[in-house]
Amino acid sequence: MKEIVILSGKGGTGKTTILSSFAVLAERTVLVDCDVDAANLHLLLESEIEERFDFWSGQTASIDQDRCTDCGLCREYCRFEAIRNTTVDHFSCEGCGLCARLCPSGAISMRDNLAGEWYRSRTRFGALFHARLGIGEGNSGKLVALLRREAMDLAESEGVDYLLCDGPPGIGCPVISSLSGADLAVLVTEPSFSGLHDLERVNELCRHFKVPSMVCLNRSDLNEEIGERIEVFCREAGIDLAAKIPYDTTVASSLAQGIPVVEYAQCEAGREIRALWERIRSEQFIFAKREQ
Repeated sequence: MKEIVILSGKGGTGKTTILSSFAVLAERTVLVDCDVDAANLHLLLESEIEERFDFWSGQTASIDQDRCTDCGLCREYCRFEAIRNTTVDHFSCEGCGLCARLCPSGAISMRDNLAGEWYRSRTRFGALFHARLGIGEGNSGKLVALLRREAMDLAESEGVDYLLCDGPPGIGCPVISSLSGADLAVLVTEPSFSGLHDLERVNELCRHFKVPSMVCLNRSDLNEEIGERIEVFCREAGIDLAAKIPYDTTVASSLAQGIPVVEYAQCEAGREIRALWERIRSEQFIFAKREQ
């Protein structure tokens, strides 16, 4: 079983669109949507939730009004200004526990925090693990790690060929949690200044974690000048520019129907995505390098 993660460094480059087509082409796979702050792969693949679980992470202070003497110590020493009068602003509380240690009357306790939910769903392409983090909740990297661990266990038990992960945008904690330990990263970018800038950043992240990578230039014909700059960057950085997918209005139509583009119609974008997947399957030296 090989784990492939789709990253971009920024949102809106087409990661989910491309991964949904990979799910069609892989045949035997387990899927993970690592963008726990704004998951959308389950919408495109028409998934059905089979199991639902609470995600508990961190703690939040709680004040027992009957025991509180309103001495003000908690308000004075809270660096996050989370205590107002004798109540706790749960969005501001960072769960450090200092107020509970300082309270002379023992009125403050730390309670486990329900930070969101995660799901195991069924799609016609295989199992999908995804989640919904609560509003303002942190620890998204921990939730991503949980999803990947559960997906890996299922993938190994069922003997599937590929574990496909739709990574979150950016280069922060959830991206690191999505990337570390993967066999291959497919970096999806677009011909824009922000696309090039964020490609450079996410490439450095892959190099740091020693994860082999290749680049997919999506909507490649929208800005030829920046597209050429991306090609130059790939050559100088020693990254394989594995695919150049042209802008194709068929993709928008397929998304509106909730059908991966390689299933929806014969089009140029679909043919390029198929060619990219075949390239990934044939690049066994990349996986061999990772195994060494």
